[in-house]
This record gives sequence, structure tokens and C-alpha cells, in this order.
Amino acid sequence: MDRTTRSRRWLGGALALAVGAGISIVGSTGTAQAADINVAKNAGFESGLSNWTCSGGSGANTSSPVRTGSSALKATPAGQDNAKCTQTVSVKPNSTYTLAAWVQGGYAYLGATGTGTTDVSTWTPGSSSWTQLSTSFRTGASTTSVTVYTHGWYGQAAYIADDVNVFGPDGGGGTDPEPGIPSAPAGVSVGSVTSSSVSLNWGAVSGAAGYNVYRDGTRVQSASGTSATVSGLAANTSYQFQVTATNSAGESPKSAAVTGRTSQGTGNPGNPAVPKHALTGYWQNFNNGATVQKLRDVQSQYDIIAVSFADSTATPGQIVFNLDPAVGYASVADFKADVAAKKAAGKSVIISVGGEKGNVTVNSDASATAFANSAYALMQEYGFSGVDIDLEHGINSTYLTKALRQLSQKAGTSLVLTMAPQTIDMQNTGSEYFKTALAVKDILTVVNMQYYNSGSMLGCDGKVYSQGSVDFLTALACIQLENGLDPSQVGLGVPASTRGAGSGYVDPSIVKNALDCLARGTNCGSFKPSKTYPGLRGAMTWSTNWDATAGNAWSNAVGPHVHGLP
Repeated sequence: MDRTTRSRRWLGGALALAVGAGISIVGSTGTAQAADINVAKNAGFESGLSNWTCSGGSGANTSSPVRTGSSALKATPAGQDNAKCTQTVSVKPNSTYTLAAWVQGGYAYLGATGTGTTDVSTWTPGSSSWTQLSTSFRTGASTTSVTVYTHGWYGQAAYIADDVNVFGPDGGGGTDPEPGIPSAPAGVSVGSVTSSSVSLNWGAVSGAAGYNVYRDGTRVQSASGTSATVSGLAANTSYQFQVTATNSAGESPKSAAVTGRTSQGTGNPGNPAVPKHALTGYWQNFNNGATVQKLRDVQSQYDIIAVSFADSTATPGQIVFNLDPAVGYASVADFKADVAAKKAAGKSVIISVGGEKGNVTVNSDASATAFANSAYALMQEYGFSGVDIDLEHGINSTYLTKALRQLSQKAGTSLVLTMAPQTIDMQNTGSEYFKTALAVKDILTVVNMQYYNSGSMLGCDGKVYSQGSVDFLTALACIQLENGLDPSQVGLGVPASTRGAGSGYVDPSIVKNALDCLARGTNCGSFKPSKTYPGLRGAMTWSTNWDATAGNAWSNAVGPHVHGLP
């Protein structure tokens, strides 16, 4: 789901325009002299973000992936911030420097400003493996410092950077000394607990690049900051926890042990049943110009409310939820009370994972377990009825299926599981999303495919249909309906207003016609399915906030129509 109203194609054009408008990629390098050194400090981010400044708090250390050592930089663009991280290095005048860094993830840029001659930069559109960016610059006659930087691009995924090298004559700043093994963390304490998790806090350790958390003597996870939540624990059980600090030199001794006890389990959280025909709406846990809502303000037509979004952590697969102050809650307790009130009113409140910018990776047994444990911990803590899978940066069906199976075993039969794939993800049963949906069909509530930001697509009859038409909605839904999903597991996902997505908005009357065509065989366009699907689940929109901005026109029109299906 888009957190902003930019479309992906516009972003690509902007990138091309930026390159054409003056980003200079320099391929030649100067000849290194015998005394040349790397004048960048903390070049491998082994000492956290020391010596680096990242815009808008966009930068953080990550322990995976790293190219060398135990830490790297992870910087995440958000809104109008491109996650720029800078360092000012000492240089000699009239000297040539080679600038290089290793990157992966989303769009990544590397450059230098204030050279006194020609500022330079280079970039890559992103990669799942490490790629080296390299360029060079020459300093001016009076230049003694230069600012080097990395940054991503608006609306794109986080980028990872490691091993930055500014190689040339020593400008007087010298090089980094070799780090020593850090000391053991002090002040380890137990924070909040649930029936399946214990949160821990500790003091920062000088020179540490990261931390390891041990439960009863066994390392269970790593952390880049001074807190962590250990999930997947048994209810009403005591555990001992210790923490170590790490950097490229090694790992510290373990801290003093602290004891944390989980709370008594509450059993089934009492999730309300999803109605036969349901309206799903995404609720924005951020402010992007749409009407800001508290959960209590979400329109009554919505049966499933997807809280957008969970956040990833440095542990692959693990998710957390951070309530954004922008939505106006006085406390997390008030938010939890709103979740409980919606559930008492018969609504399902679920946590959505992913979105346009969310990048949660589930590609191993360990990450599958981390996902299941952390998702269930959020259900226990906040009262969520389940999860929504809205991963737009690729999924691994094998391990995501394992994760959802594990979550189902923990949550029980009342788990609400929804998905919001893009149109390209559901074109055939060989796609990873479609394979996942079929693999968890017995526990799947609904797939609300996003019929927007995609352009024309193939329907189930092999013909191409234009985005925004009744035929587009019905012929693409037909692919799912005729290839294994039950009608009760198929919904139509559309924007609530023209501002809700980059493209693909359709008037509510078109949505109602498509619902009628699929469920009743009436109001079809040129494409008419060979049979009707009266059990069709319903419709979804991005978002309840954009719906409110447009005077609730979408939910007031589509909601009663969904609830009136046969």
C-alpha cells in the first residue's frame, strides 16, 4: 500500500530525470600514493553511527546483512526524506581521492560535495546482493575537508551500506584505530511482559556495534540498539536473560543475569467472526495528508480494519508495532482500548505487514519462526485478531507458508489472515504470492488484490483489460476464483479516492457493478464469467483515512452493497 500518493512509474521517471539533469558518474580514478589511507572514520559502521549523521533519524545499525565485520548501515527513506547519511572527512588540497562503498537493498547513491572542484556521485537501482559503487574526485587548492554521503530515494526500500572508503592522502585526521573488544553491558533490566514475551533494556557500551541477547544461556537474537523483546515464550514461566556487546574485534563477556517472568496466558483472545460478506479498510498509523483518525473514528461499515503497518527489526522476520504520535493517541493504552472496543462491536482489527516501504524478509526457518513468534506477541499485546500480508518487495512462498502455519498453531482457529498482493502477483498459480495463498487456503480469510498502480493486465480469458474498468475487476478476480481460491477468499481492492493511490481509482458505482457481475451475473461489462460466485467475500480499500477525506463516499456506497450480496 502506498504511504504517499506517488506512483512507482513516477518515481522511476524522477530517478532518470535526476541522473540526466546533472548526476555525474566518474569512472576514472587517481593513482594511489604509498602514504594513501582511508580518511573516512567508522567506515564499516562497527561503532554504531559514530562520525555519521543521517537525516530525519533514517539511519540505524544492522547486524544482517553485513559485508565485513558485525555491523552495517541501514537507512530507510520516508516521505520527503531520502535517508541521507553524511560524514565530513579531512583531505589535502590538490589531491585525488577514490570514493567507494558496498551497498545492497533499494536505490543507493554515493557521492562527495565541497570538493573545491567538481562534486561527484554515482548510484545503483538496488540489488539483493552486495554491489560496489565507486567514483573519484580531486580537491581544490584550498580544500581541507569534503563531505561524503550515501542516500536512497523517495518511496523506495531501505538501502544497506558497508565498508565506505575515501582513499587518498592523509588530510590530518588519520585513520580509525583498531577497536578493542567491548565491555559487558550494564544495567540490564526487564520491561513490559506478555504471556509470550519479555522486553529487555540495558545501557549503551562504548565501541559496541551491536548486542546479543541470551535466554537461559543460549543466544536467541541480536539487536542494534539498547533494547529487545524476546518472543515465543511460554506463559507464566521464568527465564534468565543476559546481554553481550559486539564489534569487529569480538564479543564481550555476558552481563549479569536478570530474571523475567511471562504473564498468565489468556487463551483465545475472543476474536469476532468475520461476516460472510465483509468490507476491509486499511487504517493509517501515520499522517500523509489524509484525514487523521483514531481507530474509534473508523467508519462503521468496515468489518476488517488493517492497522498499517508493522515495522521490521534487525532480526530477519521479526516485526514490531510502533504507534505513531501523529495519529494523536495520548498513550498506547488508549490505542489498545480502541482495538478492544472495535472487537466488542464485532470488527476484526489486524496488523498489516509490509506496504510500499515495509520490507520484512521471511526466507529461512529462523526468520519464519521469528515472524510467527513476533506476530503472535503483537496479537497478545494489542488484541489484534490476526495479520495482513502486504509484502510488495517479493516473498518466499516456502518460508512464508511455514511462518503462517506456525502463527496459526499459536493463535488458533479464530485467526484472521488476509493478503493484499499486487495484480502482477496473482496472474498465475506459479507466482510466489499465489502459491502462498493456495498453501494456506485452509486458514486464509481473504485475498484483497490491489487493482491499482498496475496498468493494463491479462484477465482469465487471456484478453488484456484496462485498469479502472468493470472488466478489469471481474476478469482479474476470475483468475483467483478459477484457480483454487474459494469465492469467500476473494475481495476487490481499490483506492477510496483519487488521492489514495497513484492510479487505478474507480467510482464506487464501478465497484458495485463488478460485485454484482461476480456474485449475481448482472451489470457486467464485455467480460462475463461463465458462472456466478455468490459467496464472494467483498471489497477492500486504501484507506479508511482517504475515505474520510472524501466524505466517506466510498464506504457509504460500497459497504451496504457488500453487506447486501446474496
